Amino acid sequence: MLVNPNFLFHIERDPSGLPPQTAYRLNDFELASRLSFFLWSSIPDDELLEIAARGELSRPEILDQQVRRLLADERSRSLTTNFADQWLHLRNLDAVIPDGRLFPDFDDNLRQSFRQETELLFADIVRDDRSVVDLLRPGATSLNDRLARYYGIPHVYGSRFREVQADANSQRGGLLRHGSVLSVTSYATRTSPVLRGKWVLENLLGTPPPPPPPDIPALADNTVAATLPLRERLAAHRASDACAACHAVIDPVGFSLENFDAVGRWRELDAGLPIDASGGLPDGSNFTGVDGLEQALCERPEPFVRTLTEKLLTFAVGRGVDERDAPAVRRIDRDARADDYRFSSLVIGIVHSAPFQMRSSP
Repeated sequence: MLVNPNFLFHIERDPSGLPPQTAYRLNDFELASRLSFFLWSSIPDDELLEIAARGELSRPEILDQQVRRLLADERSRSLTTNFADQWLHLRNLDAVIPDGRLFPDFDDNLRQSFRQETELLFADIVRDDRSVVDLLRPGATSLNDRLARYYGIPHVYGSRFREVQADANSQRGGLLRHGSVLSVTSYATRTSPVLRGKWVLENLLGTPPPPPPPDIPALADNTVAATLPLRERLAAHRASDACAACHAVIDPVGFSLENFDAVGRWRELDAGLPIDASGGLPDGSNFTGVDGLEQALCERPEPFVRTLTEKLLTFAVGRGVDERDAPAVRRIDRDARADDYRFSSLVIGIVHSAPFQMRSSP
């Protein structure tokens, strides 16, 4: 029983006798199951099943009520631990082992604090039904004494996390300033503008760079002087014709985060020289530092919201999105814009969409 696929997986079966490549709408029980696994990562509760049994769940107003009820329930915490942890690569934190000689303050307690700070930010967006763009805006963050000391923020005591209003001098608040994101996009000994730029392009803007050409060797650190700032050491990427096209897009995004070291601490110098944090986005906008990157993303939030919608839709239906889903994604984002991109607006749009409510036989 324990290795039976019907026990291990949530399986959606097509009606018998259905011709191949035939689209059909889910019945109310299937809709209840898909909704519950989306928002709770678990089976429907009695109330949801009773509504499905009466054939009322497919009614738009009833479906909206149930979406809001499920989001308000404590079980929606699974959106944070399952969806957000995958989307933001928080699960990779367990594999982050910075060089102990260079970063002696890093330990597992700090690693778990990093994770909780980011999870609490996402959970607050869900619980308070805030605009998803608030994920990118600097401001309040959740800290305990360990993390506050590490960030250099005073007057936070005890192991319990609490909301702290971060000022401009602290350089905190906002997803791009979290130690979790900055650590999983670095190497054990140094930062990586390439990894950070790729992470922003792929996870926030939905424009992942192409894979590197075959037979291109990795850039060895010993090919340039280790005493140079990282921007100069990575110039060899852009000097190579085979690498320049991609790295001219990736690197400027990552360079804007160079004021944060490999374990998320703020710094002003690299190799004894002032850090040049000037950067840019593929749309041609130029800026300096994390403030400029956040401002550029928030002034034009549509790419970020579209990417988050696609990630949520993938999580909801258990398959990757493709060009056939593009009209539904555009409609979800357009409707959510009128509600300031609140999290519930995206979820309700997804639940009412054709990709969520319909399937196609193989």
